[in-house]
Amino acid sequence: MCDTMVALANSTADGSVLFAKNSDREPNEASMLVLEPAADFKSGSHVKCTYIDIPQVEHTHRVLLSKPFWIWGAEMGANEFGVVIGNEAVFSKEPYGKEPGLIGMDLLRLALERADGAEKALEVITALLAEYGQSGNCGFAHPLYYHNSFLIADRQEAWVLETAGKEWAAEKVRDIRSISNGYTIGASWDLASTNLVEHAIQKGWCRNKTEFDLAGCYSDFIYTRFSDSKKRQQCSTTILRGQTGKLTLADMINALRYHASKNGDYSPAKGILGADVCMHAGFGPARGSQSAGSMVSRLTPEGDLHFLTGTSAPCTGIFKPVWLDAGLPDLGPAPTGIFDPQTLYWKHEQLHRAVLRNYSGRMAVYKNERDALEDTFISKADQILDKSWQDRLAFTRSCFTKADEAEIAWFEKVCNVPASKLPWHYRQAWNGFNKSAKISAA
Repeated sequence: MCDTMVALANSTADGSVLFAKNSDREPNEASMLVLEPAADFKSGSHVKCTYIDIPQVEHTHRVLLSKPFWIWGAEMGANEFGVVIGNEAVFSKEPYGKEPGLIGMDLLRLALERADGAEKALEVITALLAEYGQSGNCGFAHPLYYHNSFLIADRQEAWVLETAGKEWAAEKVRDIRSISNGYTIGASWDLASTNLVEHAIQKGWCRNKTEFDLAGCYSDFIYTRFSDSKKRQQCSTTILRGQTGKLTLADMINALRYHASKNGDYSPAKGILGADVCMHAGFGPARGSQSAGSMVSRLTPEGDLHFLTGTSAPCTGIFKPVWLDAGLPDLGPAPTGIFDPQTLYWKHEQLHRAVLRNYSGRMAVYKNERDALEDTFISKADQILDKSWQDRLAFTRSCFTKADEAEIAWFEKVCNVPASKLPWHYRQAWNGFNKSAKISAA
């Protein structure tokens, strides 16, 4: 489960385009940051995606990716031309392909590598759908099959693309937009596959063109309902709409951290149903995902700035600045599904999983310090936008280092706050996650 949102220049404080996404995956499905340089390939070359090889193009663009460690593709990312994309699992009446093929995350990465604009990225994805469709397991520890929607933006425009098998529709964004794990396009759109409506009529999902509604015809009720996608999509839309014309990069970060609570008493241990924009795993199949990585981008003609966590739970982590032309710092070995304190993801998991044992009490220990540190990263990043790529890379490195040092200190403070008594079902769930990953909870 995921949430992705965008605000165009007419809705932001400084006229930039703002993009944000939480990637919701299984708790032990470590997320990683990757920067792939532009590359040229000989005619006849192929690229190995997650499951299948497809013909490679002659040139691929430089891309920054946030991805599950075991998948070739990515949950979100950006390229050197200011194109950013996030994908969402959507659940359809259209049967899912279970044979090895292209999955939604592969389509996302292929589009970033091959497109120099948002509409071009849309064309890349839909052309690949027409040729290959979409199929293959997208789950880590538990098999999961789904179709995909995408929010695609560049420095001038944004598109929502919603798919079911090889069928699709796309809607151009006018100001602000968010998507979650459900179809949002109804009876009107800007672009669509030739057979979109006729396919639904043939399947008996509607009687004629007049009755056709994409979300109404194609949505699978059960999975869409239990993903809580409607509530989360309405929530993120309300957040953006309430700040329209004033939205900043910091606002998008805060939107990704949003938890619904009546009296400020939020706890991830409550309930076996329900989900927030900042998602935490719990007990049962409806609480199997958590926000395993987060990204916020500010796109302008003068240059793009990306803030990523590279870690789970944006509410417990820190967003660090990255520029595509400057690159990433050394992040150590690639993570796996087993605890490794040498990796960025698992190092943070020690803090994150400790906080979960008394969320309100332990978050209070360092939340203000986290916010102050992050504010410093944002303000100083703005001050060096016109500096050399070497200066900006040095700043990125310093931010990752400071974040790492801060989390080590916060972990010690957090552990001095007693764990609270948690519901049995929640303890059981996290005992299982921790045992599978071979990590101890503090």
